[in-house]
Amino acid sequence: MPANIVIGTQWGDEGKGKVIDILASRAQVVVRSQGGNNAGHTVVSGGETYKLHLVPSGILYPDTQCLIGAGVVLDPKDFIGELDAMESRGISTADLKIDPRAHVVMPWHLTLDGLSEKFRGNNDIGTTKRGIGPAYMDKYERCGIRICDLVDPAVFPEKARATGSLKNAIITKVYGGEAHDLDAVIAEYTAYGERLRPYVADVSVLTQEAYKAGKTILFEGAQATLLDIDFGTYPFVTSSHPLSGGVCVGTGIGPRMIDSIIGVAKAYTTRVGKGPFPTELNDEIGETIRNKGGEFGTTTGRPRRTGWFDAVIVRHSVRVNGLDGLAINKLDTLCGIGDLKVCVGYRKADGTVLKDFPPSLEKLAECAPVYETFPGFTEDITGCRKFEELPEACRNYIEALERLCECKVCMVGVGPDRDQMIER
Repeated sequence: MPANIVIGTQWGDEGKGKVIDILASRAQVVVRSQGGNNAGHTVVSGGETYKLHLVPSGILYPDTQCLIGAGVVLDPKDFIGELDAMESRGISTADLKIDPRAHVVMPWHLTLDGLSEKFRGNNDIGTTKRGIGPAYMDKYERCGIRICDLVDPAVFPEKARATGSLKNAIITKVYGGEAHDLDAVIAEYTAYGERLRPYVADVSVLTQEAYKAGKTILFEGAQATLLDIDFGTYPFVTSSHPLSGGVCVGTGIGPRMIDSIIGVAKAYTTRVGKGPFPTELNDEIGETIRNKGGEFGTTTGRPRRTGWFDAVIVRHSVRVNGLDGLAINKLDTLCGIGDLKVCVGYRKADGTVLKDFPPSLEKLAECAPVYETFPGFTEDITGCRKFEELPEACRNYIEALERLCECKVCMVGVGPDRDQMIER
């Protein structure tokens, strides 16, 4: 009864969508457990490109049930737009369910996200301004609105007016912004609740029932380990737990249900937004990687920062997630780059070398990356379908990543399509 988790091991955008798509094609249930529409998976299947934000990747398979867990914060307007887009392309969303405990991203969350970022000035976090952080803040302040509230016309207006009044006071009196028309918001979101009511079901119960029935379950991760609120590069992180442990909390299942955990990484490193990036390449090589790899955000379109593979952060991810295997994506992007570097430690000013990722960003800022260098390759590898078909330099590079990250590499991506993933 396999239940598998796919997790990002860097700062997101590792190509989880492709790995998830491969495993989703073999799964009967696909579950999303955390995050919001600030995340995005790009899936290329059958020559078609799908950009998914809230809808689980299993939606592309008609016999696969898709579930959205309690740990997700859901923007109903954006979600309904995504449902309509799927239906317009002939993809049914009838078997998709949302946990009633999931919290709703309200319009004041987007407003507060933008105002707080502006207030921080040069110290902004670099959020997507999709209201995700403020929605999680309300969740933990215990004034949030949940899906079960949204779909209840007797409950929603009262809760929306109470919370909306509080948020309007903050928007106007703290930030000098413009208050939301609560009557208009209530009318608009009541209609969203009507539309979403048929999709609401207890995802914790459905997942447990699927497990008992012996169904194959895939838990798909959003964002990545270095964006975790506790174990990421705080404060330049998301507001949830994109770790394997977060899957259990965000879905409402026990850890003993999980059979295997796969971490996804690129053959290099990228990140979007502000925050530390020890191996960042602000040069021609970095620009080449960005353009060859199409490193622009699925959700925002922002150019991603690029750099060499950092084994320190991936080894950190192996540990905190308990990874059973690594999927290394976009090896083909490094073709023709020249010698390849991998960060194996951080050298402090006093000459000592850190082997583990430091919690303090101030300490990290004092460090310089320590590299091992490996021969590059110039051969076209996009047609390779077995590990043995890869050039020797590629095989040596992957084997070095296994050694440095202390985890077996079970998949190697040599192109964007699903059939361009070598499984070992």
